[in-house]
Amino acid sequence: MSLSSVSTPDAQLDLRGTPCPINFVRTKLRLEKMSPGDLLEVWLDPGEPIEQVPDSLTMAGYQVEQIIDCSDYFSLLVRRPSISP
Repeated sequence: MSLSSVSTPDAQLDLRGTPCPINFVRTKLRLEKMSPGDLLEVWLDPGEPIEQVPDSLTMAGYQVEQIIDCSDYFSLLVRRPSISP
């Protein structure tokens, strides 16, 4: 059992190598297919993707719970809100 405050993701999306804004669009579309309250793990490249996608998701009403630096990519945990944005 993990002592982390973040639960296990309900789904995972590997967007390494995907340019902006396509990675944001794909993340948003995946979140819209998930149940309210579900957690999505998204893998993003360093640079523009990790700088742009979390801010865009927050502005769209999604809750970014954690960003983990995995050295050659970033793991972003984002939750679909109980009430759709």
